[in-house]
Amino acid sequence: MAEEREELTWELFGTASRDLARTVADDGFEPDLILSIARGGLFVAGALGYALDVKNLHVMNVEFYTGVDQRLDLPVMLPPVPNVVDLTKKKVLVADDVADTGATLKLVRDFCADHVAEVRCAVVYEKPRSEVNCEYVWKHTDRWINFPWSVQAPVVRRAGQVLDA
Repeated sequence: MAEEREELTWELFGTASRDLARTVADDGFEPDLILSIARGGLFVAGALGYALDVKNLHVMNVEFYTGVDQRLDLPVMLPPVPNVVDLTKKKVLVADDVADTGATLKLVRDFCADHVAEVRCAVVYEKPRSEVNCEYVWKHTDRWINFPWSVQAPVVRRAGQVLDA
């Protein structure tokens, strides 16, 4: 029997992101900016930005996962790294699609912590093994998640690679 997975459709993502935003708003947290963890967090940050009426969105590129349940030993920040001056004394909402091990969120949260007024994390999914307990979570799961933005193979070919269409 195939391993059961969480299936997030685009429609369900719309519901999840709106519910997540409502949780943030109901908690009274009013972020000055949303810091997205690329790539999956871009979708979450955009949706939260619209729902919470926050136009100040920043991106942090972090590489950790290399495949299904395959990752580097440690997450690595990729350039360009945000300038901490842009974050200073701000209330920051870090947005990502999933807190799996929590290592990526911890890296980003710790990067911000000494510079910002406050930092909180919002994710669509959080797994029990996450070393970061996010303040805002749409759903808890221990299963692998099929996200609508990453479930299909890329449509481009890169030098030396043959990718599914």
